[in-house]
Amino acid sequence: MWDQFVVNPMLNAMLLLYDFLGNNLLLAIAVFTIIIRLITLPLNIRQQRSMMKTQEIQPQIQAIQKKYKDNPQKMQEEFAKIGYNPADTLTGCLPLIIQMPILFGMFQVFRIMLGTTPQALFELTQRVYAGIDLSQILPINTQFFIWNLGQPDPFLILPILVFVTMFVQQKYLSPTPKKKDDKKQDDPTAAMTQSMQYTMPIMFGFFSLQFQAGLSLYFIFSNVIGILQGLYM
Repeated sequence: MWDQFVVNPMLNAMLLLYDFLGNNLLLAIAVFTIIIRLITLPLNIRQQRSMMKTQEIQPQIQAIQKKYKDNPQKMQEEFAKIGYNPADTLTGCLPLIIQMPILFGMFQVFRIMLGTTPQALFELTQRVYAGIDLSQILPINTQFFIWNLGQPDPFLILPILVFVTMFVQQKYLSPTPKKKDDKKQDDPTAAMTQSMQYTMPIMFGFFSLQFQAGLSLYFIFSNVIGILQGLYM
């Protein structure tokens, strides 16, 4: 089921884009990234608007938490009156959670699509859809500038860019609320946001050390689009 509904559709989409864009793998990755971002855009915007709204009503949230700290039921009633649901804080993780199956799927796509062994070629022929002429595609040109897009980046440039662009994206998509009077902010959303701003870029940057360079480029393109979305919002 995983291969049928995730890996194979992405693999064939990449092959079609590669063929349509003049056998240019970099362009195929860029266009594929834009398509994925467009598909997930409604969820991303909804998540960001929810976090922005929570930040705006944060003083009211804290006042209710302080007033009704010994009465959870009344606290929830007051939260409902101002349109706040603590469970909504979990939606901040959804865009990144959705990226995980895409990450694993794309890792397999590049392994199959850019593989040089007879086994990889055989697996590719078994997964390709009817109507895609591999004779017009193979061998796939994996060279871009100093990188072989089918291999990890030996220069560590792309993993660093993955970390930097994801960190900036997190800053723009999940801005932390301003502190007032140096008082401690009892805000689970802000705490989660601050944690994600560091842990997610570090994690993906570390993973990129083992990624194919093409997959690192996918995340760099995706992060740049996320930065532009954050600036727009």
